[in-house]
Amino acid sequence: MTLMLSVWMWFEQEPPFAADGLRPKEEPSVAVMGAVPPAGSASAAEEPEAKPVSGSAAAGKKAARTNYKLFPHSGQDLKRFKAVEVTATGYYAGIESTGKEPGHPEYGVTYSGLKVTRDVESFSTIAADPSVFPIGTVLYIPGYGYGVVADTGGAIKGKRIDLYFETKDQVYREWGKKTLNVFVVKEGSGKLNEVLWNTLKTELLF
Repeated sequence: MTLMLSVWMWFEQEPPFAADGLRPKEEPSVAVMGAVPPAGSASAAEEPEAKPVSGSAAAGKKAARTNYKLFPHSGQDLKRFKAVEVTATGYYAGIESTGKEPGHPEYGVTYSGLKVTRDVESFSTIAADPSVFPIGTVLYIPGYGYGVVADTGGAIKGKRIDLYFETKDQVYREWGKKTLNVFVVKEGSGKLNEVLWNTLKTELLF
């Protein structure tokens, strides 16, 4: 009788077991989206504030790029650089500017050997008289951006430069012909290749 009473008291005190007999039953915990915990509760105090994620952060925190057409790199003060007044025209790789058509082995290839390029967020290739601006010279050209002297031209003599654009339409619509001051950010050595090009970008823009 005493043994039966003890067993009955044990069942009354212990929590009911699950059907498998291994662990106590527990009430399920349900998280409701949009539910706001009461003020002062542990959930309200510990839950971090949600913040919007910008597009660059969502894309792996890619470094933001800057359009340099109107303003130079933020770390550069144009007052530090030599200003030279030039006449600047524009050209493109087509036959009207270079006498070459697509398919020609030298189409789009500059005097330095690099391909022509236009990038307002980095460097663009330009043509100049090497006796004034040696090959590899980096100029800041207001309204155009950074131009690296990579090319020459029969009509490009003295203080005249030719700025590369991707199409003939862009030459006329975006530039035409202007007389303005350009700034010598770094004077070239007379040589330019892809390694030097990338070195200049790292040194001056990053």
